[in-house]
Amino acid sequence: MLNFTLKQLRYVEAAGRLHSIAKAAAELSISQSSITAAIDSLESWLDFDLFVRTPAKGIQPTLAGADTLELIRNFLEQARQFDAELRSVGGDTAGLVRIGCYATAAPAFLPPILRSINRDFPQMSVQVLEGNMEAIATFLDEGKADLAFTYPRVLHAGHDFLPLFQPPPFALISTDDPMSEKMSVTLKELSRKPMILLDLPLTRDYFVSLFNASDCTPHIAHSTRSAEIARALVSGGFGYTILNIRPQPYQDENARYRAVPISDASEVEWFGIATVANVRRPKIVQTFMDVCAGLQQEGAFDALSVRPQA
Repeated sequence: MLNFTLKQLRYVEAAGRLHSIAKAAAELSISQSSITAAIDSLESWLDFDLFVRTPAKGIQPTLAGADTLELIRNFLEQARQFDAELRSVGGDTAGLVRIGCYATAAPAFLPPILRSINRDFPQMSVQVLEGNMEAIATFLDEGKADLAFTYPRVLHAGHDFLPLFQPPPFALISTDDPMSEKMSVTLKELSRKPMILLDLPLTRDYFVSLFNASDCTPHIAHSTRSAEIARALVSGGFGYTILNIRPQPYQDENARYRAVPISDASEVEWFGIATVANVRRPKIVQTFMDVCAGLQQEGAFDALSVRPQA
């Protein structure tokens, strides 16, 4: 017979994940004493310490505690999926779907999906985890996300991939630069201009590889890990940047840039949904994926791509 509850396990998991009783209490909107009581109760039942408590430094899992936390996380994930499956009996789509999304794509890509979910499945809630491409893959592997929106270059044999649309890379160029008026530009033309590089894991290598494939080298004048800052620098006339998904709202009156297609980009990747392979998905997660596939058929993602005019 279990001597602890799901609620207590959630308290312990939050404390271990955040390395802080105070932060766990704030996240769960409960008292610190409730977190402490849950930890003490579980430690007493297990007869070993889960954490080392260090004044002013929070808590750190012991070796046994780290193993226990991993078991707790797996159990909580199974319980969450069990709850979702129960709710889905009879067609109920109430519950939580946790999605990971490549951060630079999220502001433009997610709104039509979330609007459709809110309209057609009001009992479904969505938790969004943003990160770079390495982080997105980690979210899947660690069970923190049910699915992830990303590019396939970050995936491995343990992932499945459902392509949604294929956005070619384009140049975002200041309207003060006459090149912004061109119908399209080449990578060699861009290589003569100062580049503002989106310097994220895997993203940097991808953009540089585009130039290498065209036998030229970009002149990297500035780098940033923020797509918003990259756009601001372009707007300020400090150089151009390369993106794959058109920023929204593109027609911002304060934005002094234009998206110009790149005519000779050799590698155009798909963007889509990644999931863990060989795992039966809860009905609510499959419903979410079906909504995305339906939006694809309706052309909801077409405006996010910048392509040369025929």
